[in-house]
Amino acid sequence: MTRLALFAGTAVLALGLSAMPAAAACNGDASTETVLGAGSGAAVGGLASHSIAGAAIGGVAGGVIGNSIGHSNNREDCRREARAEERAHYRDRYRDHDYWVDRYGDRHYNDDDD
Repeated sequence: MTRLALFAGTAVLALGLSAMPAAAACNGDASTETVLGAGSGAAVGGLASHSIAGAAIGGVAGGVIGNSIGHSNNREDCRREARAEERAHYRDRYRDHDYWVDRYGDRHYNDDDD
């Protein structure tokens, strides 16, 4: 029973660390997620199999999964940054007009009654 509790606690800790949100940048770097995935995979694999081989296999599998998650996060950060730049571009371009045009070409009129 203690082994099951230890294994369950480690699995919860590993999943918590890997699912932890991070403020990443659009830089293509996934090393943090890879290291966290490898460490948690090695811990879970070692505890599940009680051997070095299980820890090694779990570490490799966790590293691959962590790397994949890291690259996915980077892609989303790049998309978010591009959307923010696009909004800023349109906002600055049409600041002196009574209207602004969105990315689809639709004209929106300002509600400012100065």
